[in-house]
Formats: sequence, C-alpha cells, structure tokens
Amino acid sequence: MRVPERTGKTFMNSAPQAQAPPATEENTRSPLGRFGRLPQLAGGGFLPLGLFARLPLAMLTVGALALVQAATQSYAIGGYAAGAVGIGSAAGAPVFGYLADRTGQRPVLLVAAAANTLAICGLIATTYLVPGSGTGSLLLILASALVMGATCPQVGPLARVRWMALTDRAGGQRDLDTALSYESTADELTFVLGPALVGLLASILAPWLPLALAALITITLVSAFAVHRTHHVVAAIPRKTVSAHRSDPAARQLTNWWPISIPVLGMICMGTFFGSTQTALFAFAGAGSGTAAAGGLLYAAMGLSSAAAALSVAYWPVTFSHPARWTTAAAAMVALTLLLVLPQAAPAMLLALFVLGFSVGPTMVTIFSVAGDIAPRNRLGTVMTLLASGTVAGTAIGSAIGGGIAERAGYTAAFAVPTSAAALLLALGIITMITHRRQVP
Repeated sequence: MRVPERTGKTFMNSAPQAQAPPATEENTRSPLGRFGRLPQLAGGGFLPLGLFARLPLAMLTVGALALVQAATQSYAIGGYAAGAVGIGSAAGAPVFGYLADRTGQRPVLLVAAAANTLAICGLIATTYLVPGSGTGSLLLILASALVMGATCPQVGPLARVRWMALTDRAGGQRDLDTALSYESTADELTFVLGPALVGLLASILAPWLPLALAALITITLVSAFAVHRTHHVVAAIPRKTVSAHRSDPAARQLTNWWPISIPVLGMICMGTFFGSTQTALFAFAGAGSGTAAAGGLLYAAMGLSSAAAALSVAYWPVTFSHPARWTTAAAAMVALTLLLVLPQAAPAMLLALFVLGFSVGPTMVTIFSVAGDIAPRNRLGTVMTLLASGTVAGTAIGSAIGGGIAERAGYTAAFAVPTSAAALLLALGIITMITHRRQVP
C-alpha cells in the first residue's frame, strides 16, 4: 500500500464539493489578475474572514504588554507577560496542528476559539483583580498570559492547509503560489495593523480594551472560519490509515522529518531576523529621537513593502523553482540588510527598511511553499503550525540577542544579527537546492 501522492483524495472527505475549473488564461483575466482565482476556489467570503480572524494573534503579545504594564506600572512585568504569550503560542501551535490533522479543523478551531476567549478574559481579570505585586501575583499573571498564548487559534497555518487542498483539487501550482503569496501578505498586514490597533486603543481609551476586542474577534470570526465550507476539503486522517501507512516503506520515507526540519529552521531564522531588526530599530529610534517606541513605526515600513512583494510571487514563472526562489530571495536579504548600518536619521532608515522589505515577503512565501511540497499529506496541519511556532521562537531569540548587543555595543552592532539570520537563511536555501537536485532524476 502506498501513500497517496499529492492529490485532493488525501484531503477530501465523502461530502460532494463544487470544484473550481482549472486555471486558464481566460478565467484568470479579472481586475485582480491571478488573485481573482482565489474566490473561485474558496468562495468570496473566505479571504476577508481568514484575514481578520488571524488579527488577534497579532494583538495578544503587545496587548498583554500594554495591559500588564499599565496595571502594574512595571515595564519588566509587562515584558515578562508578553514573553509568556510568545512561549505559550510557540508551544501550543503544533499541538493544535496535530489535533487538526487527527480530528479535522472544525472541532479544533471551535474549541480553541472558546478556550482563547476565556483565557483572554482570565488575563484581564487576573491583572486587575489579583491584589499586590508580589511573587504570587506575578506568577498568576504569567500563567494567565501563558495560557492565553497557548490557546490562540492558528488561523494562518490552517488556512494554508485549506489552500493546499483546494489547489490540489483544481490541479494548479500557479493557484497555490497565488494563495500562499496572499496568505503571507495577510500575515504581514495583520502584524502591522494589530500592534498599531493595540497602541491606539490602549493609549486613547483603556489598556484592557485591545484584549477585549481580540476576545470578541476570536469568538466570532474564528468560529466562523472554523465552520466555513472550506473545512470540508481537509478531512481528518483516521488513525488506522496512519498506522497502515507507517507499515509501508514508501510511507516511512515520506514521514522522514529531516527534510521538514529545513523550512522549520528557516522560519526560526526568519523570526530571528524580525525580532533582532525590531529591537535594533527601537535602539536606533531611542538614540536619535529619545523615543524608542518610534521604532515600531519604522518597522512598519518594512512590513508594507514585504506585503507588496509577497503578492508579486503569484506572477513569478513556474519554472523558477521553489528552492531557487528561496536562495535568490535570501541572498537579496543578506545584501540589503547591509544598508541598515548606513542611516543616521529616520528618513534614511525608512527608505532602507522599505527596500529591504521587498526581499522579505518572497522569502517567507517560498519557505511555506517548500514545506508544503515536502510535508506528508497527513501532517500538513502539524507542519504549518510548526513553521508558525518557529517564527515565534525565532522572534524571541532575535529580540534577546539583538537587545543584549544593542545594550552593550549600540544599535549599529545590533544590526549584525539580522544580517547573520539572513545569511543562515541563504545557507538553508542552498541546502534545499542541493537536496532538490538530488531528488530530481
């Protein structure tokens, strides 16, 4: 018995589903170009639903920081709470991915939406109602933040799994490239919009309001995403089927985790790049204007160009292989990060970051594409959430290393960390190219 190759049969359950026509020159002509194919595949409501349902993930870390700092008047405790959210998210994401592979996405997302809503309310209540500022109070706050991060629904990774199933059925690699480029753009936009929304609501209205809004979005939009008709295309893999596959030598080869570790390491490097860049920018802004928070606005410039460049991947030629794309985009990242040490003022730094962003988006899209190419079909949810966890863990690593260097040697030295992370990405891209060439007859 052999593991099914990459076809819709692996994903689909027995329910009949409408199938989008294969991509042709005729049906890709629309005001949105190739992106006009995505509503044909998933339905018009899926795109905005998937976009806004992932917004809480981008609000929780900064929201915890703003809430706890305002309530305790301690930046240290606020930072600890934000770190606990990140640790919880990194640990919880693969668990949700594994459960989604086993039982299907709908029940897992519905449970996660309810649990995360309760956890958010729990952090708000704990922060305001637990008396004192001793060790016991700190531990309760950190535990609440950890649970809030661990229960956060993984909308982005699971949306990618749905796109892989939908494009398998439509038979188009071009459609998958388009969908994954859209998903990376959605990630970038939410991680620019989320912190900005938190800062606006917390500073103008109340520190607890951003997390309350995140809870409302979670219980409504994540639940709607869970029951959206696209969940039917990702069928749970029965345990008996998985056991039968494991007994087959071909299946055991497909479940080799070594190739999958390369894109996971790639996303850890990508997270390290993000975390260290952000930390170095805060140090740059603090040294120049005395207002470190302005570093967040500088960082947003890179997010905007990265989102735009991610969309462009949909128009790259299919003959430009994913390993070659990874290597090329990462090489551009290495070269462009060298620009960060040149600016002495904010306008020049904005320009350097905006240019750098054009290499970041395609790299992220390509890493997800490579992971989708090599992941076992019955482990897609697990693999996609592992990539998300890698980003979170890498961000924490980059923030810690970059912050330490900035403290001791200044922001210019700290910019060596994102350059190093990009160089590691380039090395992983080269390894992927070599591995790919050996596998192609």
